Amino acid sequence: MGGAEFILAINLLVAGLLAAAFMTVSFYDVGRVSARWLVLGYLLGMAYFAIEFSVPAFDNARPAVVAGFAVFLGATIAFNGGLAHKYGVAPPWVPMLVFLFAATAAVYFVEDLPRQSLARMMAYQLPYAAMQFVGVGIVWSSRQRRDWLDHALMAVLAASALQFVSKPFIAHALGGWGVNPQAYLQSNYALVSQSLGTVFGMAIALLMLVILVRDVLAEATSKSEMDTLSRLLNRGGFERHAELAMRDAVRKGIPVALVIADLDHFKSINDGFGHASGDRVIGAFAGFLRDAAADHHVAGRVGGEEFAIILPGTNLAAARLLAEGMRSAFGALPIDCLPVDHRCSASFGVAELQPGEGFTDLMRRADDALYQAKRSGRDRVRISLGPALQTPVATPDRINGRG
Repeated sequence: MGGAEFILAINLLVAGLLAAAFMTVSFYDVGRVSARWLVLGYLLGMAYFAIEFSVPAFDNARPAVVAGFAVFLGATIAFNGGLAHKYGVAPPWVPMLVFLFAATAAVYFVEDLPRQSLARMMAYQLPYAAMQFVGVGIVWSSRQRRDWLDHALMAVLAASALQFVSKPFIAHALGGWGVNPQAYLQSNYALVSQSLGTVFGMAIALLMLVILVRDVLAEATSKSEMDTLSRLLNRGGFERHAELAMRDAVRKGIPVALVIADLDHFKSINDGFGHASGDRVIGAFAGFLRDAAADHHVAGRVGGEEFAIILPGTNLAAARLLAEGMRSAFGALPIDCLPVDHRCSASFGVAELQPGEGFTDLMRRADDALYQAKRSGRDRVRISLGPALQTPVATPDRINGRG
């Protein structure tokens, strides 16, 4: 077995392993359509390498060469389909399939040209480059937030496209790609071409695998931080995201405020109307928070009937107005699981981050302001003016619960 044949065998094995890896991802999350398209892409890659091995066995290699070309181009199209589903872009199936048939027909007819003709070599390699550039366009056009891994994937896809463009010139420099298709695997060009294919194929596949695993882990983390009843962040998720938002606001030099709210007399709602009614009240208040929260705000359910929202770019006065608006609107809201004349209320504590404070300090002051609202009769908004002016007061509420 020559060097090119050995690398071809490695490529066949690696394509199978990658197909198995993406299949594992698709089994982990059956809704991850992108992984299933990638499985198809690498299975087609295996078929292509098998066809390459079979070419020397044919007296007339044209059907095998054309079939191998079509299968490998189909693999790149399936890969692009996976990319499109991953990045939330409509897969350009019709243009890609039309291109597949047109390119396959072109390769069939250029087989009549001289073996070392540049036009013949270009007809074989440029369609692969075009599909790789389509992949770059898919990632680039995505509206999803991209990080360095996504940019690295675009860079490697573009580099892979350029290596396909360069292959006819590499073949010319190395004395051609064999006197006939059967002799291809014995040529120096085959060794270089298969090696380049291995490097870029592995780089693209591993990047894509890491990106999918990143998304699976991010989704699992998101689910672990979500409160299912309110569809807001739970306490752990809120504290993590709120602290990050606070640090970002401090870095940018903009104010940041925190509002903590607690439903009034919530225990009496559960006792008098049932826990299902209590859940509806929690859901209604959480809806207010979701509506009030902008994209850069962080809202969460941090206790049984306690909620919080951190507001980067908002000072104490604006945060108080927001809290007053939510208090007034919630107090006027009829909830269908309660009597028509029954209204619920909530108390609010508001604090603005002061120089030298951390997230825990901000939470404590907002929490103290909330207790002051409870002590004052509930259905109120109270503010914390700052660490120097804050005087925590021990009250029966603090011992026995807020309500």
